[in-house]
Amino acid sequence: MAENKDILIIGGGPVGLSCAYYLLKSGRKVTIVDSNEIGKGSGSGNAGHIVPSHIIPLAAPGVVTSALKWMLDPAHSPFGMKVSLDPTYLSWLWQFASACSQGNVSRSVQPLKELGQLSAENFARIIAGEKIACHYQTRGFLNLYKNQQAFDAGRHESEFMQEHGIPVRVYGKSEIHDAEPAAREDVIGGIHFTGDAHLHPALFLKALGERVRAMGAEVYENASVTGFASAEGKVRAVRTRAGEFEAEQVILAAGAWTPIVARSLNLKIPIQPARGYSLTAAAIPNMPRQALILGDRRVAVSPLGDLIRVTGRLEVGNYSTEPNPRWIARLENFAREYLRLDEKLNVKETWAGLRPVTPDGVPIIGFSPKHKNLILATGHAMLGLSLGPGTGQVVADLANGKTPPLDLHAMSADFAARRA
Repeated sequence: MAENKDILIIGGGPVGLSCAYYLLKSGRKVTIVDSNEIGKGSGSGNAGHIVPSHIIPLAAPGVVTSALKWMLDPAHSPFGMKVSLDPTYLSWLWQFASACSQGNVSRSVQPLKELGQLSAENFARIIAGEKIACHYQTRGFLNLYKNQQAFDAGRHESEFMQEHGIPVRVYGKSEIHDAEPAAREDVIGGIHFTGDAHLHPALFLKALGERVRAMGAEVYENASVTGFASAEGKVRAVRTRAGEFEAEQVILAAGAWTPIVARSLNLKIPIQPARGYSLTAAAIPNMPRQALILGDRRVAVSPLGDLIRVTGRLEVGNYSTEPNPRWIARLENFAREYLRLDEKLNVKETWAGLRPVTPDGVPIIGFSPKHKNLILATGHAMLGLSLGPGTGQVVADLANGKTPPLDLHAMSADFAARRA
């Protein structure tokens, strides 16, 4: 017999846990099922950046040209692609290339800005209200540059962001080393997004998972979804390795695994996995003052209390979460190009995780076009942690029949509609 539930959330990562938190606060009863342990998936090993400044979607003008250029230098490229003739994969690539336009940026900037700002505010409220110790810092994040052309491009992009209300400070050669003493002498400038923040993602997710359990959430770990039963435009049951559940509302927040989970619902969700890597080492004497992005390398560096984490690479189409030792070594080498690191790092952990990427680089948040009791909350690419608390509040509003605080048209599951 199927167990009857109020809200069933599929996925216990940053988005799923945030949805659970806000639904529990609203008085709903929540059950979470996850194929692994909650809070320990792809969100736990990332850079931990909270970046309301990231208002430009991944699919933007010039991205295709840059990707092709990077692929000519695979040993140094921040971007990689699986070679495959799979029709679904090729269709996604075509849609992504088509979405790399100014029109897509224009449609996406305002909703991404509003969701990012809501999330940043919610992070501050959750961390203070729940007294979560996770090395949360509100010092912004700083882009460092060694190349004048890249610095000029970064300044041009920052001017666009300033026009949309993002606080930015630009440092020239004479200022950058006061702003970031860990930078090497040949760093020529930086762009500081002063409204951003960062934290230790695993500590935050562990605490959030403990909090939602304490608030009454039922949690089933190692309980992957094996199928669904649906009828009359509703999800009637969710079958998992922990049993079968019926629910008033189902929330699908399975990250990069969402398309696979949704297959038996006859939902084609255009998401590709994009693998990224990180290495985490013991803190060094010359720790960065704030979270960093390293110029053309597109490598993130995060000071996390007694640890330092280096994160990077985007490999589209690869479902493996096995760290590639060659790329882990390259991340360290790229960091050394910009920062004065110890001669030998005391590496504590290496990691690979998957980011769920939509063709237009914008998340999918809203009701399923085929199921009136199914809400989709996925496709956040590299911003699953950063946009989690905002997405959680929005999903709780949808589940409770309330109007969310932002327009979700650009995040609709109907891609034809969101391009209109």
